[in-house]
Amino acid sequence: MNDHNSRSERQVLLISAVGNLVVGVVGFLFAVLSSSQAILLDALFNLTYFCTGLFTLKVAKMVQRGDDERFPMGYAFFEPLINGLKGVLVLGVSIMALAGAVQALFSGGRPISAGTAIAYGIFAATACWSLAFATRRGAKRTGSPLVLADAENWLVNGAISSAVFLAFVGILIIKKTSLEYIAPYIDPSLVVIVVLISISVPVRMAWRALLELLNRAPSPEIVQQVDAIVKKRTSGLPVQSLFVRVIQPGRTRMVLAHVVLPTDFQIEGLPSLDAVRAETLKELKTAHLATVLDMVFTADPIWGAPA
Repeated sequence: MNDHNSRSERQVLLISAVGNLVVGVVGFLFAVLSSSQAILLDALFNLTYFCTGLFTLKVAKMVQRGDDERFPMGYAFFEPLINGLKGVLVLGVSIMALAGAVQALFSGGRPISAGTAIAYGIFAATACWSLAFATRRGAKRTGSPLVLADAENWLVNGAISSAVFLAFVGILIIKKTSLEYIAPYIDPSLVVIVVLISISVPVRMAWRALLELLNRAPSPEIVQQVDAIVKKRTSGLPVQSLFVRVIQPGRTRMVLAHVVLPTDFQIEGLPSLDAVRAETLKELKTAHLATVLDMVFTADPIWGAPA
């Protein structure tokens, strides 16, 4: 990622974090005024995202540094770590909200101030969809997994806020009919529905982050693409065996290639092998800019073969 994209990434993440804080604080105030647990859940979601968003900003800056003495392999693994933390925290908030809503359903429901809740629904839906659009554009522009995670969160947030708004309008209408007795059950029912619909997002986020932290290979398409590039760039050598390994924590694609050559292979000098390595990395970076390559030339396949 170049300097311009790096600055754009941090700007989008900052806007997203500030948006989470504003929606969260406003949501908390409206939750107190309206006695709505659905609004409180929305507020807690946003405040949780704000707290993790502060760490996300730090991680976005750290990833650009490369390696150093403290972290000799770089900071790439901090990206899935922070996304996994987000997923676990939001999952925890969701489970607690679900438990509270189920308890309310079995204890007579929960009356709320529908008019106040509708006002919040209009504000939240407008804010969330606006930020979803902004972060989605930012994710496409920067290619940042951190921004993409925020964009996914805002899309879910926007859908939830819109559903909450429509439900509160429904409460206002129901209160004027003979079905008024079911109105107290709508808010806790809404919390249950929102949690069940949206819970796949933090679960998927945490699971994907866990797989990246465990060094699972990326998609077969990515592995095949990398393998093809390495084979192409080493085709001028008498390669006996080729072992290519790929992992991708966050945005950083890490490639380890062991090129097995004949024991009697005569090299023209180390610069000739460095040239092969440089051309391979150049093409890999064309396919995916944030790529790191380790290419090892050896005569013994034991160094590259699976253990």
